[in-house]
Amino acid sequence: MLFIGNSLTYVNDLPATLSALAAASGDTIRVSSVAFPDYALEDHLAEGSAAKAIALGGWELVVLQQGPSSVEANRQNLIATTRVFDAKIRASGGRTALYSVWPQLVNYADFTRSVESYRLAAVAVNGLLLPAGSAWLAAFARDATVPLYASDGLHPSPLGTYLVALVMYERILSRDARGLPGRAIVAGIALSASEATVRLLQNAAHEANTPFRAR
Repeated sequence: MLFIGNSLTYVNDLPATLSALAAASGDTIRVSSVAFPDYALEDHLAEGSAAKAIALGGWELVVLQQGPSSVEANRQNLIATTRVFDAKIRASGGRTALYSVWPQLVNYADFTRSVESYRLAAVAVNGLLLPAGSAWLAAFARDATVPLYASDGLHPSPLGTYLVALVMYERILSRDARGLPGRAIVAGIALSASEATVRLLQNAAHEANTPFRAR
């Protein structure tokens, strides 16, 4: 897997966290990433490193991520640049995946629009939707105090990254996150979260992925 994104990908090292989660279950996900602060997908197109990495080939999935894209202009930009990247990804023999993110905490009301933007981008290229944003909503519905946001109200806390990794683990490997151990390890560090909290997140990830299993 190749991740193309920004700090919502590299904070807490999401790619390595996912790879380790898979390895703990006897699976292998090899990961690499091109991620820079505050980058949208159009910035990656202009900078060029992402396109060069895609052209190397060997990627089964290329995961695209930018900001919440809840504003209409940003939604259309997400869809348009996803189409450009998808052509490159398909030419290299891979498939496009969309890592659905979340709005800033102060813009919490935009959550559903952000989720919808990434769904539309995935549909536009027949790509794989990784519904992390939906999983965050499912977790908050269970416990509104679960600390998924970091203190800045934008980036994921380690638990937030763990939930994203659970979503990707289920979606990519067709596994059930609820069968994982009741402890969370992020970027190689065991978190102090209770087993009840970890189980809550595993159930939230499973709920977010349920619509795709039903198809």
